[in-house]
Amino acid sequence: MVATGGSRNSTAKPTTKKRRSKKPQQIPLHQTLTDLLSLVASATSSAHSFLSHHDLRLLPSQTLLLESHLSSTSTSLSSLLSLLPHPLPLSPPPSLSSTPPPCWFHRFLLSSSDYDTRWVESFRMSKPSFSLLLRLLTPSLSSLSPPTPPDYALAAALFRLSHAASYKSLARRFDFDSSATACRAFYTVCKAIIDKLGHLFEFKSDIKRIVVGFGWISLPNCCGVLGFDQFQVDGELLGEDGSLMVQALVDSEGRFLDVSAGWPSTMSPETMLRQSGLFSGVEESRELLDGPCFELSDGSSIPQYILGDSCFPLLPWLLTPFVKSDCNNGLNSSERAFNSVHREAIELVGMAFGRVRARWKLVSNRWKEECIESFPFIIVTCCLLHNFLIKCSEALPDVNLGDSEDQDVLNAFEGEVDEDGVRIRDALALHLYRVSQRR
Repeated sequence: MVATGGSRNSTAKPTTKKRRSKKPQQIPLHQTLTDLLSLVASATSSAHSFLSHHDLRLLPSQTLLLESHLSSTSTSLSSLLSLLPHPLPLSPPPSLSSTPPPCWFHRFLLSSSDYDTRWVESFRMSKPSFSLLLRLLTPSLSSLSPPTPPDYALAAALFRLSHAASYKSLARRFDFDSSATACRAFYTVCKAIIDKLGHLFEFKSDIKRIVVGFGWISLPNCCGVLGFDQFQVDGELLGEDGSLMVQALVDSEGRFLDVSAGWPSTMSPETMLRQSGLFSGVEESRELLDGPCFELSDGSSIPQYILGDSCFPLLPWLLTPFVKSDCNNGLNSSERAFNSVHREAIELVGMAFGRVRARWKLVSNRWKEECIESFPFIIVTCCLLHNFLIKCSEALPDVNLGDSEDQDVLNAFEGEVDEDGVRIRDALALHLYRVSQRR
């Protein structure tokens, strides 16, 4: 039973007196920020010191990334200091622009040998190739203002093309007095490359070598392969997925023979072709593809021609692949033989552009709207340097065409078909089929 209303238990529990725990002493916010910012400034200063003493041993990509992080940290730290209500007894970290002389390139020249791999890492070419290019360009670089040693100007331009380095970074590395001076030097070098190396677009001057090269891959009287590549642009000027187009003709070794750059992607490939200098040289002035015809074993006559992607119209001098349709129930044996050889040849264009992108990072980046006008200038410069380095027997960058995001983005041409073009393509297709049967 439970008793109710009974007396209370006389044995009372001893009472314990709770001790008040001492609160941890709070550190003033001002002191906390001082300590924190001191640590950040010290770490930034140490990283800057490390970069200054080891920049010759680091890869360009590593130094550029570290510079970027240090610059952002220094800017943020200075902004925080300026926002505090009371000044702190703290000096901001040293600025990257205060790197003492001698500059990086001066120290690089003193420490590098003729076959130092750092030349290729920094400038995408060996020192012998750099020296040859310098000799070719020096007369055109004597008018730089303020006066700049030609080797410094050339090295700075190649470094920017190779690593998409900012003008501010060039100014630090190559001893320019400002970013504006670095910019002027960069474009002066690019202009000199176009002026002095323009002859390396050898479509007209070395047509015999070009024809022989394609003959080794069973394409008689072929004078090149024509295709497109596109380079993405940020902004709304060319639409949401806008890009700049580059039409290029390449030979069997992947050298550029003709480049027409800067077309908006809103324009059709046929329109770009008809407005290009290549089309004018063939159709109007008749100074291109004017060599002798080639007689096939069956008596058919094949004029000089180039192979073109399916987005181009079929012309007597521009042979495009056969396209399946509902009415022809697939392709016959000779048409498949032609398309097989054509497909392998057209990859030469993608390979050439892929190597340009791999070697010269500046053109592989997305372009800003305000830089569109300079794009054709830069891409032509890179294509000429590509040809120059092939001439110098420099190793070519590895390229995986499967990684290209620009494959099969242009629709096949659907206009009228040229009858002479059909006849020439049919004759060549039959020839290629017979060659494949003999293997």
